[in-house]
Amino acid sequence: MTDNIKVGWNLENTYTSLPDIMFTAINVNPVSNPKLVILNEELATSLGLDSNALKSRQSVEKLAGNRALEGGIPLAQAYAGHQFGHFTMLGDGRALLLGEQITPSGELFDIQLKGSGRTPYSRGGDGRAGLGPMLREYIISESMHALGIPTTRSLAVVTTGEDIMRETVGPGAVMTRIAASHLRVGTFQFAAKWGTIEDLKALADYAIERHYPILMDNENRYLLLLQEVIEHQAVLIAKWQLVGFIHGVMNTDNMTISGETIDYGPCAFMDIYNPKTVFSSIDSHGRYAYENQPNIAAWNLARLAESLLPLIHEDQEEAVKQAQEAMATYPEKYETYWLTGMGNKLGIFNIEKADISLIENLLQLMDKYEADYTNTFRALTLSKLEETALYGKEDFNQWHEKWQARLEKQDVSKDFIQRLMQKSNPVVIPRNHRVEEALEAAVVKEDYSVLENFLKVISRPYDYNSDYMEYTSLPPDTLGEYKTFCGT
Repeated sequence: MTDNIKVGWNLENTYTSLPDIMFTAINVNPVSNPKLVILNEELATSLGLDSNALKSRQSVEKLAGNRALEGGIPLAQAYAGHQFGHFTMLGDGRALLLGEQITPSGELFDIQLKGSGRTPYSRGGDGRAGLGPMLREYIISESMHALGIPTTRSLAVVTTGEDIMRETVGPGAVMTRIAASHLRVGTFQFAAKWGTIEDLKALADYAIERHYPILMDNENRYLLLLQEVIEHQAVLIAKWQLVGFIHGVMNTDNMTISGETIDYGPCAFMDIYNPKTVFSSIDSHGRYAYENQPNIAAWNLARLAESLLPLIHEDQEEAVKQAQEAMATYPEKYETYWLTGMGNKLGIFNIEKADISLIENLLQLMDKYEADYTNTFRALTLSKLEETALYGKEDFNQWHEKWQARLEKQDVSKDFIQRLMQKSNPVVIPRNHRVEEALEAAVVKEDYSVLENFLKVISRPYDYNSDYMEYTSLPPDTLGEYKTFCGT
């Protein structure tokens, strides 16, 4: 059915069908001297775009926001959000939705420019973005994709020829972000707070048609929508925890209805296992620490449930009851996905209740001996225990004996167990010091070779046949405590 779709931009503008309160149509904000610095050619092909054509001067102008895409209607989306627990009116303060690309397979993806200039939602900001944060999002989002974690992706980064001031003065940039949609929990909070019931219903129907169309004809579709988002977020957060990813700013405007990871600001991957790990410079109280992410997701989902109450049932008491019953499923769903994933990481394919203590004991040992999270599981996969901080410790030896006894209970070969572990334990992650190394070379020295090599490595995180050892090492102690910044 999609054979006749042309190569190139093939845009829909379905978001404009929503009530006017949900967005503001605006013109693009030109920059002085756009230059393409990185293009995701594999992603471009999957979107039905010609990589060579995207490198042309005219296309770069479009990726910079100097020209609108043919067939697109640029707009900034309105939404709200609980930011560190405090509710506020928000919106696309430095982003433009250009339209939705119809891919050769018939899928629909948002095409958004990030760092494209002021909008009515900029709240006094300049609407621009720095090159470092945009390349950072490119690196991390592509790594998440390679790890098999639902995520928005980056098509391109274009420098603007203009400097911007953040922590320091640096080159400005615009990133082209691709998403199943940019619908957020905060989008529903906005409609519930400032829109009418009809506005909220229109938004919910749009979300269902876009992401869960099988629900559209069901009379309980709004409750089912909540249940689907709960399910997808339980899957997503479990996947985050399994690879040691810390989002850093899990505000309700940064949780999608589609179940994709979005908004890579002060995010990072954990090196030494510590459940209280926080990287974000603005998270002074550890609200979004690694160990808190599953519970924060539940908190955010509760805000979605509150927003949907008028649609779930006309009787508020009954609506609350149904929403609470839906929310009550989240902890078990999350735990099931996390336990299954942790079992896979340890070569256990039929997780049992008794395995919970085995898993928790390993994590406690990793915390006690300051073991690297990723490298510990890699060493267990390869039976190279000497490469972990746990090696030679008596309590770890006791744990290892119990683990081996558990594996022997499974009626499968050792090869099967190792293959399961290799598929579940990445060899490499985007180590923070490696990310900074790539960013410094690109931003300060205009040398993109370090970034390009790094992207090749992290695009194959489960490849145990490649020699990536230099990318598995921890940062030198001289680097000190690692901190990340929003870049806004």
